[in-house]
Amino acid sequence: MTIQQIKYFLTLSNELHFWKTSEKMFISQSSLSRQIQALENELGIQLFERDKRNVKLTDAGKFLQKKWTATIKELDQVHRQAKKIDEGVAGFVSISYPGSIAFKFLPNFLEIINSNLPDLKLELIEPTDKTHEKLLLNYDTDIAFSRDSIKNINISSHKLSSEPICLVVPKNHWLTKESLDNLKELKNEKFIIAGLHQTTFFASLLRNFFDTYGFEPKTIIESDFGGMILNLVSRGLGISILPLSYKHAEFQNVRFIELHEKIDLFVNWRKNDPNKTINTIIDLTKSIEE
Repeated sequence: MTIQQIKYFLTLSNELHFWKTSEKMFISQSSLSRQIQALENELGIQLFERDKRNVKLTDAGKFLQKKWTATIKELDQVHRQAKKIDEGVAGFVSISYPGSIAFKFLPNFLEIINSNLPDLKLELIEPTDKTHEKLLLNYDTDIAFSRDSIKNINISSHKLSSEPICLVVPKNHWLTKESLDNLKELKNEKFIIAGLHQTTFFASLLRNFFDTYGFEPKTIIESDFGGMILNLVSRGLGISILPLSYKHAEFQNVRFIELHEKIDLFVNWRKNDPNKTINTIIDLTKSIEE
């Protein structure tokens, strides 16, 4: 039994006429008759009652008509989806990202992906205990946005943008860009930042920052989640250091003071990945560099 035989059967079950069916299916009447007979013989079921003038479905034929119509429809959908995947316009892709891009870059990126690849299903991951490199190599993610370029022979990286890191303070705080002549003045401030003991890129950046200015921050709260940090700063509980991207979160009671230090944004993916959809996404991502 073949899919083509089932399609012949379904067309004949709708037309109930061998000549019309043979024309519709681009097959001779004699070949169509042999295909239907072969199908009946293989199943051991009579599908049609037929004489010289009439063709009629048997009860078993009616049952299979209903069931096989749904089956063939599902198969056609599966084949169309597989074709889209092969062409790089559909499928399932997992993407990991740092929280700082969640308020501008990531929504813009998702809008463009949705416009160009409407059939694509995405999974978004904001890792806290695994590096983007490990996620890519373990196939836990397919594309990783990161603040550092991943140095691995099996991974490709492309720089998308750079932006300042900022001191984030409550609106009524004494600190301004003009008044900040010496960053050592911050040594008595209460900080709400990521844990400096962590091995993440941003934690390393913070350690270098404090080493450069010669003081250890008075950390009162540690958090990896920028949204939580902004909320706490807006309530006057302390100050923080975050990428400028967090300004797009639009918290009402905070100010961003740009520093000279900058932080980059990279997109990373596995080299020679056979999934064409990933390559399509990478090309779209490069087109929206900021």
